Amino acid sequence: MTTQIIRRFFSLTLFCLLVFTGFGQKIATLEVSLSQPAYGLDIPVSIDLDAITYASDTILNLFEVSGKNSTAIPFQIEPGNPRRLHWIVTTGTAAGEKHVFELVKGKADNKSVVTATEKDGALIIHKGDQNLLQYYFRTVYPPEGVDTAYKRSGFIHPLWSPKGQVLTRIQPPDHYHHYGIWNPWTHVEYEGDKIDFWNINSKQGTVRFANFTSVENGSVFAEFGALHEHVVFKKSGGEKVALNEVQNIRVYRPQEDQDFFIVDFNISLNTAGESPFKILEYRYAGLGWRTTEKWDKNNSIVLTSEGKTRKDADGSKARWCIVQGEIDDEYAGVVMMSFPTNYNYPEPLRIWPENQNNRGDMFANFCPTKDMDWLLEPRQNYILRYRFLVYNGSVDKEKAESAWYYFAYPPKVFVKPVK
Repeated sequence: MTTQIIRRFFSLTLFCLLVFTGFGQKIATLEVSLSQPAYGLDIPVSIDLDAITYASDTILNLFEVSGKNSTAIPFQIEPGNPRRLHWIVTTGTAAGEKHVFELVKGKADNKSVVTATEKDGALIIHKGDQNLLQYYFRTVYPPEGVDTAYKRSGFIHPLWSPKGQVLTRIQPPDHYHHYGIWNPWTHVEYEGDKIDFWNINSKQGTVRFANFTSVENGSVFAEFGALHEHVVFKKSGGEKVALNEVQNIRVYRPQEDQDFFIVDFNISLNTAGESPFKILEYRYAGLGWRTTEKWDKNNSIVLTSEGKTRKDADGSKARWCIVQGEIDDEYAGVVMMSFPTNYNYPEPLRIWPENQNNRGDMFANFCPTKDMDWLLEPRQNYILRYRFLVYNGSVDKEKAESAWYYFAYPPKVFVKPVK
Protein backbone atom coordinates (compact mmCIF):
# COMPACT_ATOMS: atom_id res chain seq x y z
CA MET A 1 0.00 0.00 0.00
CA THR A 2 1.16 3.54 -0.66
CA THR A 3 1.92 5.88 2.25
CA GLN A 4 -1.23 7.88 1.53
CA ILE A 5 -3.46 4.77 1.60
CA ILE A 6 -1.85 3.57 4.83
CA ARG A 7 -2.38 6.99 6.41
CA ARG A 8 -6.03 7.01 5.40
CA PHE A 9 -6.50 3.46 6.71
CA PHE A 10 -5.13 4.29 10.14
CA SER A 11 -7.04 7.59 10.25
CA LEU A 12 -10.29 5.79 9.43
CA THR A 13 -9.50 3.07 12.01
CA LEU A 14 -8.84 5.70 14.68
CA PHE A 15 -12.02 7.53 13.75
CA CYS A 16 -14.09 4.33 14.05
CA LEU A 17 -12.49 3.44 17.39
CA LEU A 18 -13.37 6.86 18.72
CA VAL A 19 -16.92 6.72 17.46
CA PHE A 20 -17.63 3.26 18.85
CA THR A 21 -16.01 3.78 22.24
CA GLY A 22 -16.74 6.09 25.13
CA PHE A 23 -14.28 8.60 23.69
CA GLY A 24 -16.11 9.00 20.38
CA GLN A 25 -18.46 11.85 21.18
CA LYS A 26 -18.73 14.21 18.25
CA ILE A 27 -18.68 17.81 19.45
CA ALA A 28 -19.25 19.74 16.22
CA THR A 29 -19.12 19.67 12.44
CA LEU A 30 -16.98 22.42 10.91
CA GLU A 31 -17.55 23.43 7.29
CA VAL A 32 -15.19 25.57 5.20
CA SER A 33 -16.32 26.76 1.76
CA LEU A 34 -13.89 28.45 -0.64
CA SER A 35 -15.33 31.22 -2.76
CA GLN A 36 -12.33 31.41 -5.10
CA PRO A 37 -9.91 28.83 -6.54
CA ALA A 38 -7.03 28.18 -4.14
CA TYR A 39 -4.66 26.50 -6.64
CA GLY A 40 -3.56 23.80 -4.18
CA LEU A 41 -2.36 26.26 -1.55
CA ASP A 42 -2.68 25.76 2.18
CA ILE A 43 -5.14 28.05 3.97
CA PRO A 44 -4.79 28.53 7.73
CA VAL A 45 -8.15 28.77 9.49
CA SER A 46 -9.22 29.12 13.10
CA ILE A 47 -12.28 29.31 15.33
CA ASP A 48 -13.19 30.36 18.85
CA LEU A 49 -12.88 26.99 20.58
CA ASP A 50 -14.42 28.12 23.86
CA ALA A 51 -17.65 28.98 22.04
CA ILE A 52 -17.94 25.25 21.23
CA THR A 53 -16.32 23.38 24.10
CA TYR A 54 -14.11 23.80 27.14
CA ALA A 55 -12.52 20.40 26.58
CA SER A 56 -8.72 20.45 26.64
CA ASP A 57 -6.49 19.60 23.70
CA THR A 58 -5.58 16.31 25.40
CA ILE A 59 -9.07 14.90 24.74
CA LEU A 60 -9.80 16.37 21.30
CA ASN A 61 -9.32 15.07 17.76
CA LEU A 62 -10.03 16.69 14.42
CA PHE A 63 -10.92 14.75 11.25
CA GLU A 64 -11.60 15.79 7.68
CA VAL A 65 -14.53 13.83 6.30
CA SER A 66 -14.99 13.21 2.58
CA GLY A 67 -17.69 10.69 1.73
CA LYS A 68 -16.82 7.52 3.65
CA ASN A 69 -13.21 8.57 4.14
CA SER A 70 -11.99 10.23 7.32
CA THR A 71 -8.48 11.66 7.82
CA ALA A 72 -6.96 12.84 11.07
CA ILE A 73 -5.95 16.51 10.81
CA PRO A 74 -3.23 18.16 12.91
CA PHE A 75 -4.57 21.05 14.97
CA GLN A 76 -3.25 23.50 17.53
CA ILE A 77 -4.96 25.34 20.36
CA GLU A 78 -3.75 28.88 20.95
CA PRO A 79 -4.11 29.75 24.65
CA GLY A 80 -5.99 32.87 25.61
CA ASN A 81 -9.42 34.08 26.51
CA PRO A 82 -10.96 32.76 24.37
CA ARG A 83 -8.81 29.88 23.14
CA ARG A 84 -8.56 29.49 19.37
CA LEU A 85 -8.43 26.22 17.46
CA HIS A 86 -6.10 26.39 14.44
CA TRP A 87 -5.68 23.99 11.53
CA ILE A 88 -4.78 24.07 7.85
CA VAL A 89 -7.14 23.46 4.94
CA THR A 90 -5.25 21.65 2.19
CA THR A 91 -6.92 22.68 -1.04
CA GLY A 92 -7.28 21.31 -4.54
CA THR A 93 -7.58 23.26 -7.77
CA ALA A 94 -11.34 23.31 -8.34
CA ALA A 95 -13.57 26.33 -7.80
CA GLY A 96 -16.18 26.21 -5.05
CA GLU A 97 -14.43 23.67 -2.85
CA LYS A 98 -16.12 22.63 0.39
CA HIS A 99 -14.27 20.94 3.23
CA VAL A 100 -16.01 19.22 6.15
CA PHE A 101 -14.32 18.52 9.48
CA GLU A 102 -15.49 16.85 12.66
CA LEU A 103 -14.29 17.76 16.14
CA VAL A 104 -14.44 14.64 18.31
CA LYS A 105 -13.68 13.85 21.92
CA GLY A 106 -10.99 11.23 22.29
CA LYS A 107 -7.45 10.63 23.44
CA ALA A 108 -5.33 12.98 21.37
CA ASP A 109 -1.99 12.28 19.71
CA ASN A 110 -1.28 15.81 18.54
CA LYS A 111 2.50 16.18 18.83
CA SER A 112 4.55 19.31 18.17
CA VAL A 113 5.93 19.10 14.65
CA VAL A 114 7.18 22.63 14.03
CA THR A 115 9.63 23.64 16.73
CA ALA A 116 11.81 26.58 17.76
CA THR A 117 15.30 25.62 18.91
CA GLU A 118 17.93 27.96 20.35
CA LYS A 119 21.47 27.62 19.03
CA ASP A 120 24.43 30.02 19.17
CA GLY A 121 22.35 33.12 19.85
CA ALA A 122 19.69 32.33 17.28
CA LEU A 123 16.24 30.76 17.27
CA ILE A 124 15.79 28.24 14.46
CA ILE A 125 12.27 27.32 13.33
CA HIS A 126 12.33 23.85 11.81
CA LYS A 127 10.28 20.79 11.02
CA GLY A 128 12.51 17.88 11.95
CA ASP A 129 15.70 18.29 9.93
CA GLN A 130 14.09 20.83 7.59
CA ASN A 131 15.16 24.34 8.58
CA LEU A 132 12.67 27.07 7.67
CA LEU A 133 13.71 30.32 9.31
CA GLN A 134 16.40 31.57 11.70
CA TYR A 135 16.07 34.63 13.95
CA TYR A 136 19.15 36.20 15.56
CA PHE A 137 18.59 37.58 19.04
CA ARG A 138 22.28 37.98 19.85
CA THR A 139 24.23 40.90 18.42
CA VAL A 140 26.01 40.10 15.17
CA TYR A 141 29.11 42.15 14.40
CA PRO A 142 30.31 43.16 10.93
CA PRO A 143 33.43 41.62 9.37
CA GLU A 144 36.78 42.46 10.92
CA GLY A 145 37.97 45.91 9.92
CA VAL A 146 34.46 47.32 9.41
CA ASP A 147 33.06 49.93 11.81
CA THR A 148 31.35 48.12 14.71
CA ALA A 149 28.51 50.66 14.46
CA TYR A 150 27.13 48.21 11.87
CA LYS A 151 26.39 45.59 14.56
CA ARG A 152 22.76 44.51 14.86
CA SER A 153 20.43 42.05 16.59
CA GLY A 154 16.77 41.17 16.00
CA PHE A 155 16.67 40.02 12.37
CA ILE A 156 15.88 36.97 10.23
CA HIS A 157 18.62 35.13 8.36
CA PRO A 158 18.52 32.70 6.74
CA LEU A 159 15.05 32.35 5.37
CA TRP A 160 15.29 28.98 3.65
CA SER A 161 13.22 27.73 0.73
CA PRO A 162 11.47 24.37 1.27
CA LYS A 163 14.38 22.64 -0.47
CA GLY A 164 16.97 24.45 1.63
CA GLN A 165 18.16 27.32 -0.56
CA VAL A 166 19.10 30.48 1.38
CA LEU A 167 16.93 33.40 0.24
CA THR A 168 18.42 36.16 2.42
CA ARG A 169 21.72 37.93 2.80
CA ILE A 170 23.32 39.95 5.61
CA GLN A 171 26.14 42.53 5.76
CA PRO A 172 26.82 42.74 2.01
CA PRO A 173 29.84 44.98 1.32
CA ASP A 174 27.69 47.52 -0.53
CA HIS A 175 25.29 47.86 2.45
CA TYR A 176 26.72 46.50 5.69
CA HIS A 177 23.56 47.59 7.50
CA HIS A 178 21.36 45.18 5.50
CA TYR A 179 20.27 42.26 7.68
CA GLY A 180 18.22 39.62 5.85
CA ILE A 181 14.64 40.50 6.81
CA TRP A 182 14.44 43.40 9.25
CA ASN A 183 12.20 46.34 10.11
CA PRO A 184 13.89 49.68 10.99
CA TRP A 185 12.67 53.23 10.21
CA THR A 186 14.89 55.59 8.29
CA HIS A 187 14.04 59.23 9.02
CA VAL A 188 12.27 59.83 12.33
CA GLU A 189 11.45 63.08 14.10
CA TYR A 190 11.87 62.53 17.83
CA GLU A 191 12.17 65.12 20.59
CA GLY A 192 13.35 67.79 18.18
CA ASP A 193 15.96 65.67 16.42
CA LYS A 194 15.94 63.63 13.20
CA ILE A 195 17.07 60.08 13.87
CA ASP A 196 18.06 57.38 11.35
CA PHE A 197 17.49 53.84 12.67
CA TRP A 198 18.14 52.24 9.26
CA ASN A 199 21.60 53.55 8.37
CA ILE A 200 23.07 52.55 11.71
CA ASN A 201 26.55 53.67 10.71
CA SER A 202 25.23 57.24 11.16
CA LYS A 203 25.38 56.47 14.91
CA GLN A 204 22.12 58.31 15.52
CA GLY A 205 20.21 55.23 16.64
CA THR A 206 19.80 51.49 16.30
CA VAL A 207 17.33 48.65 16.89
CA ARG A 208 18.09 45.96 19.46
CA PHE A 209 16.55 42.72 20.59
CA ALA A 210 15.43 43.12 24.22
CA ASN A 211 13.57 39.96 25.14
CA PHE A 212 11.28 37.19 23.97
CA THR A 213 7.64 37.71 24.87
CA SER A 214 6.76 34.13 23.89
CA VAL A 215 8.06 31.03 22.11
CA GLU A 216 5.57 28.35 21.04
CA ASN A 217 5.92 24.97 19.32
CA GLY A 218 3.04 23.10 17.77
CA SER A 219 1.60 20.67 15.28
CA VAL A 220 0.40 23.48 12.98
CA PHE A 221 2.88 26.31 13.55
CA ALA A 222 5.80 27.51 15.64
CA GLU A 223 5.77 31.11 16.77
CA PHE A 224 7.84 33.57 18.72
CA GLY A 225 7.33 37.10 19.94
CA ALA A 226 10.39 39.35 20.18
CA LEU A 227 10.61 42.80 21.76
CA HIS A 228 12.79 45.21 19.80
CA GLU A 229 13.88 48.54 21.25
CA HIS A 230 14.45 51.48 18.90
CA VAL A 231 17.29 53.23 20.70
CA VAL A 232 18.27 56.89 20.20
CA PHE A 233 21.91 57.88 20.74
CA LYS A 234 21.51 61.29 22.40
CA LYS A 235 23.77 64.14 21.26
CA SER A 236 24.42 64.91 24.92
CA GLY A 237 25.55 61.35 25.48
CA GLY A 238 23.68 58.32 26.69
CA GLU A 239 20.80 56.43 25.13
CA LYS A 240 17.00 56.53 25.19
CA VAL A 241 14.45 53.98 24.02
CA ALA A 242 12.03 55.81 21.72
CA LEU A 243 9.88 52.99 20.35
CA ASN A 244 8.98 49.48 21.43
CA GLU A 245 8.26 47.02 18.64
CA VAL A 246 6.97 43.49 19.23
CA GLN A 247 7.37 41.16 16.26
CA ASN A 248 5.27 38.02 16.38
CA ILE A 249 6.57 35.64 13.73
CA ARG A 250 4.49 32.54 12.97
CA VAL A 251 5.82 29.78 10.70
CA TYR A 252 3.28 27.22 9.47
CA ARG A 253 4.34 23.63 8.93
CA PRO A 254 4.87 22.52 5.36
CA GLN A 255 3.04 19.30 4.53
CA GLU A 256 5.00 16.22 3.47
CA ASP A 257 6.80 16.74 0.13
CA GLN A 258 5.27 20.21 -0.13
CA ASP A 259 7.10 22.91 -2.08
CA PHE A 260 5.86 25.90 -0.06
CA PHE A 261 5.19 27.16 3.45
CA ILE A 262 3.76 30.30 5.07
CA VAL A 263 5.36 32.88 7.38
CA ASP A 264 3.17 35.50 9.10
CA PHE A 265 4.52 38.75 10.55
CA ASN A 266 2.43 40.61 13.12
CA ILE A 267 4.25 43.82 14.12
CA SER A 268 3.05 45.97 17.03
CA LEU A 269 4.48 49.49 17.53
CA ASN A 270 4.19 51.64 20.67
CA THR A 271 6.08 54.73 21.77
CA ALA A 272 8.29 53.98 24.77
CA GLY A 273 7.33 57.15 26.65
CA GLU A 274 5.36 60.37 26.37
CA SER A 275 7.13 61.66 23.24
CA PRO A 276 5.57 61.03 19.80
CA PHE A 277 7.53 59.13 17.17
CA LYS A 278 7.02 60.69 13.74
CA ILE A 279 8.22 58.59 10.82
CA LEU A 280 9.01 60.97 7.99
CA GLU A 281 8.34 60.36 4.32
CA TYR A 282 11.31 58.66 2.69
CA ARG A 283 11.92 56.27 -0.17
CA TYR A 284 12.66 53.23 2.03
CA ALA A 285 11.76 52.17 5.59
CA GLY A 286 9.91 49.35 7.29
CA LEU A 287 9.90 45.65 6.47
CA GLY A 288 12.85 45.05 4.13
CA TRP A 289 14.27 41.94 2.50
CA ARG A 290 17.83 41.81 1.16
CA THR A 291 17.71 38.79 -1.07
CA THR A 292 20.30 36.15 -1.86
CA GLU A 293 23.42 37.30 -3.68
CA LYS A 294 22.73 34.56 -6.24
CA TRP A 295 19.97 36.65 -7.82
CA ASP A 296 20.66 39.36 -10.36
CA LYS A 297 18.81 41.08 -13.19
CA ASN A 298 19.35 38.11 -15.52
CA ASN A 299 18.03 35.25 -13.38
CA SER A 300 15.28 36.79 -11.21
CA ILE A 301 11.99 38.60 -11.74
CA VAL A 302 9.55 40.88 -9.92
CA LEU A 303 5.80 41.00 -10.48
CA THR A 304 3.30 43.00 -8.42
CA SER A 305 -0.46 42.81 -7.95
CA GLU A 306 -0.78 45.79 -10.27
CA GLY A 307 1.22 44.13 -13.07
CA LYS A 308 4.44 46.06 -12.45
CA THR A 309 7.80 44.40 -13.06
CA ARG A 310 11.29 45.26 -11.88
CA LYS A 311 11.44 47.97 -14.53
CA ASP A 312 8.60 49.98 -12.99
CA ALA A 313 7.65 48.49 -9.60
CA ASP A 314 9.66 50.94 -7.49
CA GLY A 315 7.35 53.56 -5.99
CA SER A 316 4.21 51.76 -7.14
CA LYS A 317 1.59 50.51 -4.67
CA ALA A 318 0.72 46.85 -4.33
CA ARG A 319 -1.19 44.27 -2.34
CA TRP A 320 1.43 41.65 -3.09
CA CYS A 321 4.78 41.33 -4.80
CA ILE A 322 6.44 38.22 -6.28
CA VAL A 323 10.25 38.02 -6.13
CA GLN A 324 11.64 34.78 -7.54
CA GLY A 325 14.57 33.41 -9.49
CA GLU A 326 17.12 30.71 -10.22
CA ILE A 327 19.22 29.47 -7.31
CA ASP A 328 21.48 26.42 -6.90
CA ASP A 329 20.03 24.55 -9.91
CA GLU A 330 16.55 25.23 -8.49
CA TYR A 331 13.96 27.97 -8.75
CA ALA A 332 12.57 29.62 -5.64
CA GLY A 333 10.97 32.76 -4.35
CA VAL A 334 8.62 34.61 -2.04
CA VAL A 335 5.25 36.28 -2.46
CA MET A 336 5.27 39.26 -0.08
CA MET A 337 1.72 40.21 1.00
CA SER A 338 0.39 43.28 2.80
CA PHE A 339 -2.76 43.25 4.95
CA PRO A 340 -5.59 45.68 4.13
CA THR A 341 -5.53 47.37 7.57
CA ASN A 342 -1.84 48.36 7.25
CA TYR A 343 -0.99 52.03 7.25
CA ASN A 344 -1.12 53.63 3.79
CA TYR A 345 -2.49 50.44 2.22
CA PRO A 346 -1.98 49.42 -0.56
CA GLU A 347 1.59 50.06 0.46
CA PRO A 348 4.28 51.62 -1.72
CA LEU A 349 7.19 49.42 -2.72
CA ARG A 350 10.90 50.03 -2.77
CA ILE A 351 12.37 47.72 -5.43
CA TRP A 352 15.97 48.17 -6.48
CA PRO A 353 16.45 49.04 -10.18
CA GLU A 354 17.90 46.56 -12.64
CA ASN A 355 21.26 48.35 -12.73
CA GLN A 356 21.82 48.18 -8.95
CA ASN A 357 25.53 47.52 -8.32
CA ASN A 358 25.78 46.96 -12.12
CA ARG A 359 24.81 43.28 -11.78
CA GLY A 360 21.27 43.97 -10.59
CA ASP A 361 21.32 42.91 -6.94
CA MET A 362 17.85 42.55 -5.45
CA PHE A 363 16.19 44.31 -2.51
CA ALA A 364 12.44 44.44 -1.84
CA ASN A 365 10.61 46.53 0.75
CA PHE A 366 7.04 47.36 1.71
CA CYS A 367 7.40 51.01 2.72
CA PRO A 368 4.23 52.61 4.16
CA THR A 369 6.04 55.95 4.61
CA LYS A 370 7.49 56.18 1.11
CA ASP A 371 5.06 58.94 0.14
CA MET A 372 3.65 60.21 3.46
CA ASP A 373 4.55 60.74 7.13
CA TRP A 374 3.24 58.53 9.93
CA LEU A 375 2.77 59.97 13.42
CA LEU A 376 2.83 57.42 16.24
CA GLU A 377 1.20 58.93 19.32
CA PRO A 378 1.91 57.90 22.95
CA ARG A 379 -0.30 55.21 24.51
CA GLN A 380 -1.54 54.02 21.11
CA ASN A 381 -0.98 50.63 19.50
CA TYR A 382 -0.12 50.46 15.79
CA ILE A 383 -0.21 47.17 13.88
CA LEU A 384 1.38 46.06 10.62
CA ARG A 385 0.65 42.58 9.23
CA TYR A 386 2.44 40.77 6.43
CA ARG A 387 2.52 37.25 5.03
CA PHE A 388 5.30 35.57 3.05
CA LEU A 389 4.55 32.58 0.86
CA VAL A 390 7.95 30.87 0.56
CA TYR A 391 8.32 28.31 -2.19
CA ASN A 392 10.36 26.31 -4.66
CA GLY A 393 9.29 26.41 -8.27
CA SER A 394 7.50 29.48 -9.61
CA VAL A 395 4.28 31.30 -8.76
CA ASP A 396 2.12 33.13 -11.30
CA LYS A 397 -0.19 36.11 -10.74
CA GLU A 398 -3.31 33.96 -10.28
CA LYS A 399 -1.74 31.90 -7.51
CA ALA A 400 -0.28 34.99 -5.84
CA GLU A 401 -3.67 36.73 -5.95
CA SER A 402 -5.34 33.70 -4.39
CA ALA A 403 -2.71 33.50 -1.65
CA TRP A 404 -3.23 37.17 -0.83
CA TYR A 405 -7.03 36.89 -0.95
CA TYR A 406 -7.13 34.11 1.63
CA PHE A 407 -4.64 36.05 3.80
CA ALA A 408 -6.78 39.19 3.69
CA TYR A 409 -10.11 37.37 3.81
CA PRO A 410 -9.74 33.98 5.53
CA PRO A 411 -12.66 31.66 4.74
CA LYS A 412 -15.35 31.59 7.39
CA VAL A 413 -15.81 28.38 9.33
CA PHE A 414 -19.46 27.40 9.70
CA VAL A 415 -19.90 25.56 13.00
CA LYS A 416 -22.67 23.03 13.56
CA PRO A 417 -22.59 21.98 17.22
CA VAL A 418 -24.03 18.60 18.17
CA LYS A 419 -27.22 19.17 20.13
